[in-house]
Parts: sequence; C-alpha cells; structure tokens
Amino acid sequence: MRFFALPLILAFSLAAPPGFAQDDGRPQDVPPQSRPAPRAVTLDSLFERLAKAGSEREADGIASLIERRLSRSGSDTADLLLTRAGKAVEDKDFPLSVELLDRILTLEPQWAEAWYRRALVFYMLDDPVSALADLHRAVELEPRHFGAWTALGHLFMASDEKAQALAAYRKVLQIRPQTSDIQTLVSHLGPEIEGQDL
Repeated sequence: MRFFALPLILAFSLAAPPGFAQDDGRPQDVPPQSRPAPRAVTLDSLFERLAKAGSEREADGIASLIERRLSRSGSDTADLLLTRAGKAVEDKDFPLSVELLDRILTLEPQWAEAWYRRALVFYMLDDPVSALADLHRAVELEPRHFGAWTALGHLFMASDEKAQALAAYRKVLQIRPQTSDIQTLVSHLGPEIEGQDL
C-alpha cells in the first residue's frame, strides 16, 4: 500500500504550494473566503455519521473511531492507568483493575469511559449492583455511549427486568441503528413486553 501512495505524496510535494503561481513563483491573490477551511472530525460529527451509516459494516468502522475517542481522557496519566487497567483485566487480575480504575475516576470523575470500564470489571467480579451504578453514571455523562447502553440492556435481561432491557436496547438503536443483534433482541422483546399488534 505504501508503494502506491508514495508517487502521489511525491506529486504533492513537488507541486507548487497553494497560493503560488506555477510560472514565476510569485504569490497569487487568493481571497481567504475561497480557501476551504479544514473540517475537524468531532465526536459529534462521528455520532451523526454513525446514525446515518448505510450498512452495519460502515457503522462498525465509525463505532471503532468513536470508541477510540471515548478512550482518551485528555490526561496522559489517566490514559496510562486505563491501559494498565486493561492489562490487569487480560491477566484476570480484576481487583487490581478496579483499584486502577478507582484512581482514574479520582483524577477524571467526568470521564464516561472510565465508569463504563469499571462497570464491566464489576460485572466480571459478579457485582451487578456496582456495575449497574457505574453504567448509569456513564450514560449520564455521555448519553450516546452505545456500549454502556448495551451493557445496561444485558444486565437488565440477566435480572429478568425485560421492560428496562427493551428501553436500553432501543436507546442503542437510536444511536447506532444498524446493530443487527440488538435489532433482533428488540424485535423479540417488543411484542413480549408490549403485546402483539392485532
């Protein structure tokens, strides 16, 4: 892939910079309003793209970008601790992971992703009450956190609170409509909870 991209990169680097004439190199007058402004890809714009994705595959790609953004706190220390907490989970050292996530939440109490990650660890520790509390906090801080809504739905299903599970799954579909497994759950739960349409 790099070999194909290289000639294109060279072509751009050898071309005259924008705003310069090709023949004599003197600056041309380019009005500022005619220059396209670079558009930053914001979290909001990614969520907009996710809602409008044409396929589940496209949605998965956008969701991965969102997850990467949500996994960055803006604090190098907190981000490093999150990486270590993840490694502790891989090593099945769940108490250490909770301890690291506790430290993160002391540093960054408004970071929805840290609440979500700690909820998952609590679930692995068979502590659904703490998991539920952390998931509620995560969606309070970031109402579009589809991972937290999905986890809430699964927790409610596990405790046979199907109406609340259905509400959580429907929230996932508002944010990420292309998720086929959640669509299936909603299509089965809806009639069961709300009754069959006549």
